[in-house]
Amino acid sequence: MRKGKGKQRRRIKKLRILAASDIHGDRELVKKLAEKAAKKKVDVVVLCGDLTFAELSLEGLIGPFKEKKKKVIIIPGNHETVATIDFLAKVYSPGTYNLHGYSIKIGDVGFFGAGLSNIGIFQFDESEIEKILMKAYEGIKDTRKKVLVTHTPPYGTKLDNIGFHTGSKGIRRVIEKLKPDLVLCGHIHETFGKEDKIGKSRIINVGRKGKIIEI
Repeated sequence: MRKGKGKQRRRIKKLRILAASDIHGDRELVKKLAEKAAKKKVDVVVLCGDLTFAELSLEGLIGPFKEKKKKVIIIPGNHETVATIDFLAKVYSPGTYNLHGYSIKIGDVGFFGAGLSNIGIFQFDESEIEKILMKAYEGIKDTRKKVLVTHTPPYGTKLDNIGFHTGSKGIRRVIEKLKPDLVLCGHIHETFGKEDKIGKSRIINVGRKGKIIEI
């Protein structure tokens, strides 16, 4: 019997994420984020919606990440349709995933999500977004860690408070029911970079500059 056998615990390798939102067609920003993803050796890039500005241009929004050989998870914001995000995922496949209404496992971390917003050009119905997220969760419910990706922050937090609360009540209900470990969102420019919690769920408005998170 080897010394120490039975007492050692398997060391869990953390997944490193670069998450950003509200790029709004800024190709120079995308290049900087791609360089950051490579320099920090992230495992996956998560873009939390509003990649475009009213869908004026799709050029140069995903390619720089793919050139750095990074997996990319995307959802629509309130400036693009689900069809547009689905198109980008197909053009840059394999390795680029539209998470709207879907789930994906990377190692023992499960991602599920939905885009669009409760206000803006492309909107969702609160009860419908709750149904979409609950269904998407089924695909990753057995994973060690769970990450919810949305464009809109949940209602009643520091992330949606601009003097009054503008977040999604449907997304909040999902967080309260499913208790994901991490929630990544954007949308509210005034609260970029802010964090809060609902129960034990850590919620981050990742903002344009991007944030490195390990889970």
